[in-house]
Amino acid sequence: MAMGLIPRRESFASFLRRGCAVAICGLAAAGAAQAQPTLTIAAMTSPSALDPHYHSTNNNNMALFQIFEPLIREANDGSLSPALAESWKVVGDTTWEIKLRSGARFHDGTPFEAEDIAFTLNRLANVPNSPGPFTPYARSIREVEIVDPTTVRVHTHQPNPYLDYDLTRVMILSRKIHAEATTALFNNGKLAIGTGPYRYVGFILNERLSITANPEYWGEKPEWSRVETRYVSNAGARTAALLSGEVDLIDGVPVHDVTRLQGEPNVRIFGTDSYGTAYLFPDAGRDQVPYITDKQGKPLPTNPLRDRRVREALSLSVNRAGIVERLLVGQGTPADQFAPPAVADRAPGMPPLAYDIAAARKLLAEAGYPNGFRMTIHGPNGFFASDGEVLQALAQGFNRIGVDTQVEILPPANFFTRATNRDFALFMTTYTSNLASNTLRQVAATRDPATGSGPFNRQHYSNPALDAPLSEALRTMDPGRRQELTTQAMQQLVQDKGIIPVFYLRVNWAGRSDRLTYEPSPNWYTQAQFAHPVAR
Repeated sequence: MAMGLIPRRESFASFLRRGCAVAICGLAAAGAAQAQPTLTIAAMTSPSALDPHYHSTNNNNMALFQIFEPLIREANDGSLSPALAESWKVVGDTTWEIKLRSGARFHDGTPFEAEDIAFTLNRLANVPNSPGPFTPYARSIREVEIVDPTTVRVHTHQPNPYLDYDLTRVMILSRKIHAEATTALFNNGKLAIGTGPYRYVGFILNERLSITANPEYWGEKPEWSRVETRYVSNAGARTAALLSGEVDLIDGVPVHDVTRLQGEPNVRIFGTDSYGTAYLFPDAGRDQVPYITDKQGKPLPTNPLRDRRVREALSLSVNRAGIVERLLVGQGTPADQFAPPAVADRAPGMPPLAYDIAAARKLLAEAGYPNGFRMTIHGPNGFFASDGEVLQALAQGFNRIGVDTQVEILPPANFFTRATNRDFALFMTTYTSNLASNTLRQVAATRDPATGSGPFNRQHYSNPALDAPLSEALRTMDPGRRQELTTQAMQQLVQDKGIIPVFYLRVNWAGRSDRLTYEPSPNWYTQAQFAHPVAR
């Protein structure tokens, strides 16, 4: 298996030519009649690491699910299908039986074995400096019992109706290969060894990822011999690369380019409503927070975001419909709760979140801030389409109610590290999940290392009125009762404005129609598995 970094001084075009030649020669040597094509992608955001358990975030997962695999796979329609598990079933309130795929191997030839499951699940809580750990997906598991080489029983501490969903998020490693694995050894490629359809070739952070087809893959053979992903944060540069024919596919299509690209010959837009919500997260827990002062720049005696009326005022200042209609050109939906319409267990019948500048000013005055205050809000740049522009629009809304607001936009890796360190008073980001209960568990539930809840609760929000029904929902096997409980938890979050939803993302890809078709992912994953070459 070829490993190592792509040479920095080599042009992207010459690298692609060399890569194609290597792939063609390799296939010819293996007796292939004709090489499969190379797929070239310009993607918005680089993975921050190649360790599949380092950071549970879209940009990491989308890249790594090409190299590594879970036991169970989530399809783009939300259904679950076999991956390294051939089948699974509930055999008791706290026991699931899983039949494993025989014959699957890691890229170096090491067999996938039952013992790898417990090894992988145990590793999740032991990845140093993780800005977004995978621990919630394993915290309910008490024991992995090996029945025979192809059968395991997973015993949970309490009933977990979502265990199959949880297992779609965990990429399986080998206890033999990865026993001493560190994030650095994944990043340099030495241990970037999975069972997936593509093998690692090279990676440069924030520049490019190169992978090649795994000829020994147990499943349907990869359709591309080689995949070259270049990370281009500038939206205009991605579009230009597509129109020039330098790349076959781009993600994060700028909202203003969607209509224009639809009129371009040999270009096609592939879009879908996503599972993602863009939201504001205020720090409502601390008495003192950074980046908030009075109008003269002096510290305030107490953190205004602790007052629910202030959080409500900020929410009332957000013109959600205006942001979607004008700024996003219709490429989104105004949010009414912290889960999009595509998510099955969202709360039904929630009213729209109001936009009312006068009511917002009144609430600020009632809370003791008739003249407002001064604040800086933060967010990532190049994490989703128009993220910087949305942050500026939010700041304009806050200014209208007397909260003088500045914006600071950071590269995603820096932003998430600082957000995890609780460096901000108020920030904007997104969360994506096809389960509302999982979104609440990950982002809004009180942080608890013992249970793994709240790993993305970066502002340490805590609301017992949310935690109680949510905890019960997560152990309730009856679907009707579980929906009631999840709805109660969501209603509590919306009422308290512990998190302020803004809009639901619509995600778009653009591709060369003479080269490929693309299956748009509501998880907004850009992956070779979803791109299919057009026969010529």
